[in-house]
Amino acid sequence: MDLIDSHFGLNGVDAPVGGPLVDPFGRHVSYLRISVTDRCDLRCVYCMAEHMTFLPKREVLSLEELDRVASAFIRRGVRRLRLTGGEPLVRRDVMSLIRHLGRHLDSGALDELTLTTNGTQLARHAAGLAAAGVRRINVSLDTLDPEKFRAITRWGRIEQVLEGITAAKAAGLFVKINTVALRGANEHEIPSMIEWAHGEGHDITLIETMPLGDIDGDRTSQYLPLSQVRASLAEHWRLEESPHRTGGPARYVRVKETGGRLGFITPLTHNFCEACNRVRLTCTGTLFMCLGQEDAADLRAVIRASDDDAVLDRAIDEAISRKPKGHDFIIDRDHNGPALARHMSQTGG
Repeated sequence: MDLIDSHFGLNGVDAPVGGPLVDPFGRHVSYLRISVTDRCDLRCVYCMAEHMTFLPKREVLSLEELDRVASAFIRRGVRRLRLTGGEPLVRRDVMSLIRHLGRHLDSGALDELTLTTNGTQLARHAAGLAAAGVRRINVSLDTLDPEKFRAITRWGRIEQVLEGITAAKAAGLFVKINTVALRGANEHEIPSMIEWAHGEGHDITLIETMPLGDIDGDRTSQYLPLSQVRASLAEHWRLEESPHRTGGPARYVRVKETGGRLGFITPLTHNFCEACNRVRLTCTGTLFMCLGQEDAADLRAVIRASDDDAVLDRAIDEAISRKPKGHDFIIDRDHNGPALARHMSQTGG
């Protein structure tokens, strides 16, 4: 019996379905990203400081609490659920949570359960993820050069990640590579990253670095506009617009020469707020209605104060009623500090 089953009972019976979640701008919230832990076994230079202070256990939602909140959102019309971190697969017993959330796939209430991972733990968990109903995952990988990988992650081994990707592919998981474009670190490697990913049958998405958290460095030295990257790629390849969407913020093209899909996530050069259907829950139960704003709702206090899911529903409704139109990320020489104090690992990657 799973850890969560032993707490909730085998059936995990849910409360009656409520109304759909619609924000003040008429956008339906159908995508929830949950950070199951703020901890990670790497220290990527654009994400964390080298010496991080992680949250005490009492502040972090239990697996049962994470399941309860996720299930409440699914009752209200969330169709896609993504687990993130930190690194989600370093959370103790996280596979129990993933297996239990799979019941919503079986019932048809949830269209997709996915995961964003750094890949270090994939070799031992890939088969279990597939068995739980996960069909695709995102793997964060910014370089194929072992020394450069160690420099970006501060101590990671790229061989461990590549073994994980191979195991995921063997388990039948569709792998998308997420690559943060970093000036002076991997900008000249981006074309070869794309060729490698497409050659392995993976989509790849390029991401602009986001101004979240103190990372022990100057963000202006890292920031590489993807408008510039795309223009450079278009000088050598034919980039054909693609209607492909995964529910997230990426906009895709197909690279004619490789036959693969290439995505762009551009929170700074061209934000993706107008069609935002997402909210983010941290491992402490804080619900952020926008990645780039500080306004949030404390759902941990709600669920620890009451077992009544109607109370939780009202708290969610109130939070969604405050979802803003968009964010205001800026990176330039006058704004080289973090736009927000929290780290990406706290909000969920």
